[in-house]
Amino acid sequence: MKYEDNYRELESSYYMPAFSRDLMLVKGTGCNVTDAEGRTYLDLVAGIAVCSTGHCHPKVVQAIQEQAAELIHCSNLYYVPHQGTLAKRLVEYSGLKKAFFSNSGAEANEGAIKLARIRTGKTEFVACEDGFHGRTMASLACTHKPAIREPFLPLNPRCSFVPYGDAHAIRKAITKDTAGVIVEPVQGEAGVIIPPKDYLREVREICDEKDVLLILDEVQTGIGRTGKWFAYQHEKIQPDIVSLAKGIASGFPMGAIIARDDLEFLKSEHGSTFAGGPVACAAAIATLDVVEEVLPSVEEKSNQMKKAFSAYDTRVTGLMVGITIGDSCPAVQQACRERSVLVNCAAHGNLRLVPPLVISSEEIDRGCEVIDTAIKSVC
Repeated sequence: MKYEDNYRELESSYYMPAFSRDLMLVKGTGCNVTDAEGRTYLDLVAGIAVCSTGHCHPKVVQAIQEQAAELIHCSNLYYVPHQGTLAKRLVEYSGLKKAFFSNSGAEANEGAIKLARIRTGKTEFVACEDGFHGRTMASLACTHKPAIREPFLPLNPRCSFVPYGDAHAIRKAITKDTAGVIVEPVQGEAGVIIPPKDYLREVREICDEKDVLLILDEVQTGIGRTGKWFAYQHEKIQPDIVSLAKGIASGFPMGAIIARDDLEFLKSEHGSTFAGGPVACAAAIATLDVVEEVLPSVEEKSNQMKKAFSAYDTRVTGLMVGITIGDSCPAVQQACRERSVLVNCAAHGNLRLVPPLVISSEEIDRGCEVIDTAIKSVC
C-alpha cells in the first residue's frame, strides 16, 4: 500500500500534536521493521510489548484475512464468531471464571474498575506510585504520573497511592470504602520495575483479610511476556480480576478482563459496540496459538539478555528488560536507532526492551551488542 510522501506536513496541519515522533514505519516482518525511507531496523519495542508474535506473523495475517472476508463487524447485539472460543481459552490459561472484551488496555482497566464498584458497592481504590493504568478518565484516576493525571483533576474514582513493593503501605491505605487494589505485577512504564519476592502473595492475603478485590493490571505483562501466560502465576496466586491488552492480538486493537467466580457483569451493566469483534477474536486466537508454541523458549531468551546486560543496573523478567541509564537515555535510544535497532526510554531514565517473543538467539545477540556499544559511546 502506498503511503503519503508528505506525511509530516499532513500530520502537522491536521493531527493533534499529542505525540513526539519523527520516524514512519511502513512494513514489518518478524522482528524487523522498515521505515518510509527504506531503512530496516531490529525492533526491540514491538509496538510497546504488543507484537509478541512479531510483525505480520503468517498465522495471524491468515486469520485476519479469512475472517475479514467473511464478517468484519456485527456488534454485540448478536453472538460473535470466535468470541466464546477466545473467552474459554483465556479462562483456561488464567484459572479464573469468565472474560469480557474491550478495545484497549485502558478500556480493560475501566471495565475492571466498574466491575469492582458495582459488585462491592464501594467507590475507592488503592494503587501504586509510578503505576500506569491508562489515559481514559477512570483508568487515569488510578494512574500515578502527575504530569498526565493532574491536568485532568478532579478525577473519579478516588484513589490513594502508595509506594510500589510495599505491601504494608497497601494495608494502611485500605479503608471501609475501598473497592479494590489495582497493581501491576511488574511496572512497565516506570522502567520494568520488579517488586520484592512474595509481594503479590502478601497483597493477595491483605485483600482477603480486608475483603477488597485484587485487580492485577497485566496489560503489559500478560500473554507470555514474563515467561508464563500471566505474571501472577510466578507467585502461584490468583487475582479477583485481571486486565489484558497489548500482546493479546498481535497489534489488532483488543483488550480483556477475566474475573473469578461470582464476579461478572449482569445484563446492561457494561457493553461496547466494537469490543470482541469477529476479526479481533480471530487475531487473538491465532496469537494465542503462536505464543503457545514459543512460550517454552522465553526463559532461555530471558537468561541470554540478562547475561548480556549483567554489567549494568538491569532488571529482567521474561522478555521484559529495564536498564537504568539516567538522563542519557534519549541519547542512547538515538544511538541505537542510528545502528538500526529500535529501543524505548520509559520513565526515570530507564531503557525498556520488550521484543517479540519470537525473537531468535541471533537477533538477541545483535540487539544486545548494539545497545552495549550505544551505552558505552554515550555514557
